[in-house]
Amino acid sequence: MRVLSPVGATPVTVKPLARRRPSLTGLRIGVLDNSKPNADVLLGRVAERLAERAPGASIRRWQKPGASHPAAMLDEIAAGADVLLTGSAD
Repeated sequence: MRVLSPVGATPVTVKPLARRRPSLTGLRIGVLDNSKPNADVLLGRVAERLAERAPGASIRRWQKPGASHPAAMLDEIAAGADVLLTGSAD
């Protein structure tokens, strides 16, 4: 009898977190909305609050066609934002 383990084997690689920006002053804050209910409201409000605290910061928004769709606009986002807010929840 051959018994298979349901535990997958993957190489363990720990990646460091991105370096935190010392300030958002003057930066372009991007918002990627995954189209789930209220995601635009929550992420938009967080971006607005951050921009209020960072002189010269601007906000740019992108929206995926649906939560299960890939973000096809990643190159555009990378070119148009210095930092990005996104998330997934209902």
